[in-house]
Amino acid sequence: MTVERPDITTEDPDLILHDHESDVVSNANMTDSPRRILVIKLSAFGDFILSIRSFQAIRAYHPNADITLLTTKPYVHLAEASGCFNSVLVDARPKLFEIPQILKLRKNLRSRKFDRVYDLQRNERTRFYYKLFPSNKPEWVGNVRGCSHYYEKPESGIYHISVREKAQLETAGITDIKLPDLSFIEADLSELHLPRNYAMLVPGGAPHRPEKRWPIEYYSTLADHLTHLGITPILIGTESERVECDAIEENCPAVLNLCGRTNLEQIAVIARKSQFSVGNDTGPMHLIAAAGCPVVVLFSKASDPNKISPIGPDVQIIREDDLQDLSIEKVTAALPAVALD
Repeated sequence: MTVERPDITTEDPDLILHDHESDVVSNANMTDSPRRILVIKLSAFGDFILSIRSFQAIRAYHPNADITLLTTKPYVHLAEASGCFNSVLVDARPKLFEIPQILKLRKNLRSRKFDRVYDLQRNERTRFYYKLFPSNKPEWVGNVRGCSHYYEKPESGIYHISVREKAQLETAGITDIKLPDLSFIEADLSELHLPRNYAMLVPGGAPHRPEKRWPIEYYSTLADHLTHLGITPILIGTESERVECDAIEENCPAVLNLCGRTNLEQIAVIARKSQFSVGNDTGPMHLIAAAGCPVVVLFSKASDPNKISPIGPDVQIIREDDLQDLSIEKVTAALPAVALD
């Protein structure tokens, strides 16, 4: 299956807990050149990576603005390193009954006097955050009824998340949206002792979604195939994927098993010099593809690549309803050409 790559983002506290029909942005609050901007992107990992190109487009469109990102703790370091934001706020995502935390967030958001908000999360939580602002709302680029720049998701058709984000930004005049540029990411790889010629294998994925994983015995066979091409297979994964990575290493001792030994920044830097990467539909593949590495991503019927495939200069998708039925021959036939040093 071939998937087309997306075109390449001191009030009464009781009042914050229910809807206000009158929360509409007035024309008096509109500004051609907002000076204080909030961008909201909370999760998940793959979605955050897909939004990096939107972050960069927003910064390019507002080069002199003071831009703040509201995100969750795992993505703070990447956001700070990106150069897109003047500051980063951590959202603990308080529940509705956690009134003190909600009031603290409201105070923090209001004190910064934002002129415009780009809501790239577009969910019930961020629509609730819209209510935390005073009645004279900042410009809001999102899907809250009555906001200044309303984006409505199409009722029919299948759209990649980045295509919908691009259309959202276009409502605010941002049309120059390129592939993500991860050249800002730096990391020390000296302790990893990388071989000269290698390819990355990402055999893991969400523990509760085993149907999204290609069988370990197939990854083992693929690793052995790569060694015969003069390429060292490098295994990428978290400690929760230790069993899978160790099993591949046992079957193919020539692999370099980096399971649990790499952070996000290191994965991106490793990807820049990798011949290619093969992996399941999982977060690290979004990072690897965005870093510029040619990738082959394996999808089952459990997820739709037309909605959530990685974005990068060289992305191939192979989809099989049941990954148990995806042959090693089909995967090896899709591998990019090898250029050994």
